[in-house]
Amino acid sequence: MKIKLRLMRLLVNVVICVIALYCGAGSAAAEEGGTGHYFPGSMSSFIDGVSPKPAFLFRYNQIYYSGSVGANKALPIAGVTALGVHATSWGEGITFFWRPNGGGIGSPRWSYAMSTTIPFLQSTVSASAVVPLPGDVRSVSVSRTGSVGALGDLVFMPLMLNYNVNPNFNINFRVAFYAPTGSYQVGHLANTGKNYWTTEPTFALMYFGAKNGREASLFTGIDFNTTNPATNYKSGTQFHMDGTLAQHLPLFKGLTGFGLTSYYYQQVTGDSGSGANLGKFESTSAGIGPVASYIKQFGHHQLMAELKWLNEYYTANRLQGNTVFFKIAFKI
Repeated sequence: MKIKLRLMRLLVNVVICVIALYCGAGSAAAEEGGTGHYFPGSMSSFIDGVSPKPAFLFRYNQIYYSGSVGANKALPIAGVTALGVHATSWGEGITFFWRPNGGGIGSPRWSYAMSTTIPFLQSTVSASAVVPLPGDVRSVSVSRTGSVGALGDLVFMPLMLNYNVNPNFNINFRVAFYAPTGSYQVGHLANTGKNYWTTEPTFALMYFGAKNGREASLFTGIDFNTTNPATNYKSGTQFHMDGTLAQHLPLFKGLTGFGLTSYYYQQVTGDSGSGANLGKFESTSAGIGPVASYIKQFGHHQLMAELKWLNEYYTANRLQGNTVFFKIAFKI
């Protein structure tokens, strides 16, 4: 009886392995882990702008994400291939923003600033099947769940430039660097770090009507990734465009806004490296949802808050789900 059970388990493992390799040949998700460093929708409104005047800003960021891929989809995660992945993540981060007194760059219309975000992530990832990547001889698991809570990858923005066209319209450019400071282990489904660097230039156009209270913001960025040295996997370059349309009204002794936020995310080059055994697959994602905000002035200081929900109504070769963002900032 024991021999029969062992033979049945072995047969199940072989079948799972064959299915995983078959799915990997034609429907694997792009990007190692099914996501990149940038959370689509992260930067899309006035709260992400650059102050035209000298200021120090402290911001608390919170993000909740829940997403999955189908049981017939394969994901490369930290050196293994997983089927039927479901991921839930809570993220908290503290952002320090500084626009120095000398940040005018020779003109009152120009502003120079810098910022740093320190994230802490709690992630739970489950898979209906976990198998080694092709060529690996490690054991096969029918299902697995991993959880972790630790420091994430730090985000540095040493260059943030803003041009104030008029009181209602601003143009800004920034460069972000994601550093591999988060927890990462090969073979773990849940990691708080990516184990590679990402460079992200972003260009933004922001209109905020001082008299009519209307907002129209558009952020366009592109992410260039280095190779993960632990798996020799390089995620392809990603393009993302995030926007917000909102109406702000004087309510609750401040300025309250309601509107829509959306994003479009496209991987423009395929994955590469000897660890990318599932091929050069390019991912796409699009999401939309409501946004609410609040601004309150306290003398020379300002309180800003934003809550938004984004539903990923279309994805290809990527995790698909829902994201909730909450930000609250105090400008000194």
